[in-house]
Amino acid sequence: MTPGNELLFLALGGSGEIGMNVNLYGCQGKWVMVDLGLTFADPAYPGVELVLPDLSFIEERRDDLLGIVLTHGHEDHIGAIPYLAADLGVPLYATPFTAGLIRLKLEEEGLSRDVKLNVIENGGSFELGPFGFRYVPLAHSIPEGNAVLIDTPHGRIFHTGDWKLDERPLLGRPSTPQELTAIGDDGVLALVCDSTNVFNSEASGSEGDVREGLMRTVADAQGRVLVTTFASNAARLQTLGEVAAATGRTLCVAGRSLDRIITTAKAAGYLKDFPPTVDWDDAMKLPRRDVMIIATGGQGETRAALARIAFDSHPIKLTQGDTVVFSSKQIPGNEIAIGRIQNALATAGVLMVTDRQAEVHVSGHPGRPELEAMYRWIRPQILLPVHGERRHMAEQARLGLASGIDHAPVQSNGDVLRLAPGKPQIIGHEHSARLVLDGDVILPADGSTMNERRKVSLHGQISVAVALDRKGKLIGAPALRTQGVPVEEDKTAFLAEAAEEAAGVVPKGSQDEEALRERVRLAVRRTATRWTGKKPVVDVLLIRA
Repeated sequence: MTPGNELLFLALGGSGEIGMNVNLYGCQGKWVMVDLGLTFADPAYPGVELVLPDLSFIEERRDDLLGIVLTHGHEDHIGAIPYLAADLGVPLYATPFTAGLIRLKLEEEGLSRDVKLNVIENGGSFELGPFGFRYVPLAHSIPEGNAVLIDTPHGRIFHTGDWKLDERPLLGRPSTPQELTAIGDDGVLALVCDSTNVFNSEASGSEGDVREGLMRTVADAQGRVLVTTFASNAARLQTLGEVAAATGRTLCVAGRSLDRIITTAKAAGYLKDFPPTVDWDDAMKLPRRDVMIIATGGQGETRAALARIAFDSHPIKLTQGDTVVFSSKQIPGNEIAIGRIQNALATAGVLMVTDRQAEVHVSGHPGRPELEAMYRWIRPQILLPVHGERRHMAEQARLGLASGIDHAPVQSNGDVLRLAPGKPQIIGHEHSARLVLDGDVILPADGSTMNERRKVSLHGQISVAVALDRKGKLIGAPALRTQGVPVEEDKTAFLAEAAEEAAGVVPKGSQDEEALRERVRLAVRRTATRWTGKKPVVDVLLIRA
């Protein structure tokens, strides 16, 4: 599909899901991309940590792609850049802090010379073909959260990125209601808006409120205090630095991603007053009441610092009477992993504080009052919900219509939505899917590798070796090995019966190897199903003497 004299919107990620945001705008034969993020794998992808968007639609049209514009530095908005941007061959555009994070990613992958990164000053503007872009600062849980105001021949788009309202932000200066109202006064065709917290009836709250909650919590703690938060939340790091100083605790940082964020934030002019830190060994020598640790791993990540500390495989040690503060939201799907760490901490006698016990976290996404305020300021003709599961987007569409917005279409990844001219409508559907980073290889998320791995993880695997002489007669008994097949104490008897069944389907003088493999495979699998109720993957090796 090539856009004509029209304005098209096409999401290849982030619509119908939270994470992996990739949005395309098309006009006069050209496309621009806003954000290129990833998401994190769940048990449906065994052995995989990262999930990437399938960009085959725009890869086939890369000559018409003008550039990639990044709203902010969270992984679900920039994380896929080191894996996919080089193949697109177009320049990137980002504000200084976000650009710093991207530059580190490109350097780690050896791509600094292959991908052009343009740094745009905060509030700066630039043009790409028929599109004009201006960064509009909004509050979020990372420095330089931005909306992008996109000028097109058919009207202006206000693409929010991730945002919230914060009357007491600790880093940066978000746009004021007056500045946002002025944007609305000039006319906005479409508001493309974050849907994550649409079901929250209250506003998300201020980072200033979290500062007071953390101050009380840390001041009341008796032993060592460890605070875990999202590494990218530099505003929270600023808060924690202030809390450590005010409570007389020396600060220690545990987690490579935290080191990266702190370094990048300082280089971009943030965290200027962040207190000096000590290394792990020095922190352990301090009186327990005099140290505060900031650590990664609040979502239960097995290799992050908190998990290693909880299971006593890290130089930092926590014991009876110490406190761990979870200064982050529990992401749905991570409950089991987080619970495992919290149980380990509880076993060690460590006290835990979450946002259920104290005001130690606020969200970076808008609740209903904030959404309604944005509608009043921007006054778009069209509300286009993104960044949410289908239920979030549908609810925001209802909220927008109830607030007086004329149109609120709900689209999914792959839907081609014409925004103008005329009323917004879905005019087609293009390929959209997921890829997985499996080790160092990028594969289709629902390709043969993942399907085979799912089957093995669910049912187990059996290998069968059958030896034949030159005339096709069986030599000896078939040999079998199992992995993950639930026979255990009956394994010897099961293997004997399965070998007997396999031998019984080998005809004398067999020459058709494929047919023979299939007979053996089915015979062994039937035996396994009879014994276990499972249907394991059966691989057959024929050996001719």
